[in-house]
Amino acid sequence: MSVFKIYYYLSKSGKRPTVDFINSLEPREKIKVDYLLKLLEEYGSQIGMPHTKKIRNTSLWELRVRSKRTIRIFYTAYLQGYFVILHGFIKKTQRTPEKEIGVALQRLREVEN
Repeated sequence: MSVFKIYYYLSKSGKRPTVDFINSLEPREKIKVDYLLKLLEEYGSQIGMPHTKKIRNTSLWELRVRSKRTIRIFYTAYLQGYFVILHGFIKKTQRTPEKEIGVALQRLREVEN
């Protein structure tokens, strides 16, 4: 039974880029993402490392998907018991690019307005 609810960012033009990103992944990667999203629904951000990590100085969290490629999915948590999935990308460098964090933060601002 799900304790938490997950919503996906919806752009002003009616698109769901995070859903499109997840659907573009290889089948094995999609299975891993779905599994981690189910853990998030059941346990929230308390699933902790290595699956989730708080992004310093923001209200963002990242879902950490390990596969052939390194996948990161940014989300935010709300006290009302739900998460909003904001942005996903393939991580190619050691550090998370500021550009990717910026996309998630911009979408977060849109959600909050």
